[in-house]
Amino acid sequence: MGSVDAEPGSVRPGGRTARVRTAVLRAAGDALAERGFVHLDLADVARRAEVGKTTVYRRWGTVTGLVADLLQDMAEQSLPRTETGSLVDDLTAHARLVQRTLTDPRQGALFRAVIAAATCDAKTADALHRFYATRIAEWAPCVQQAVDRGELPKDTDPDEVIRAVSAPLYYRLLASGDRLDEAAADRAARAAAAAARAGAYPRTDGPGAD
Repeated sequence: MGSVDAEPGSVRPGGRTARVRTAVLRAAGDALAERGFVHLDLADVARRAEVGKTTVYRRWGTVTGLVADLLQDMAEQSLPRTETGSLVDDLTAHARLVQRTLTDPRQGALFRAVIAAATCDAKTADALHRFYATRIAEWAPCVQQAVDRGELPKDTDPDEVIRAVSAPLYYRLLASGDRLDEAAADRAARAAAAAARAGAYPRTDGPGAD
């Protein structure tokens, strides 16, 4: 059982109440994609999910509590990493997954809304950081496997390599407006792999650091 001090939305429901959570999170994602964070309203989410307002307010409490739970669910539901035995192929699979997510009509709009909200809301920013930490932790073993195979320097920081793959894709989405297609994803993967081989991402602490 969860602590009474837990953040609203952070305690995972079980049994039949899981269906309510699924419906509410789907409705919240739809509302975010359509209207943005500023217009996200718990009563509207409850109406969309066909759930009582009291249930939504009691379980999630606030809009930020609901968004935090939505991001946690998205991190858990995202596709697992691909392991091909090749660093470039693994990073390409990661880059293409990011690219498909960001160009999806619903998911792309949802991420833009959450990222915009995170610039001015600390709790949303924390939830977004946890989301990316989860995804980096999922894909970093691909890089560590490349280190173990001798493809990369022993002091390579796997997390930094994964960040380097997705960073240019988010730049295209949020800043430059350049075409965000599969070719861009493939270039990002090749560039990160080449930089990693050249020793561009050494650990600054922990195992392997000087």
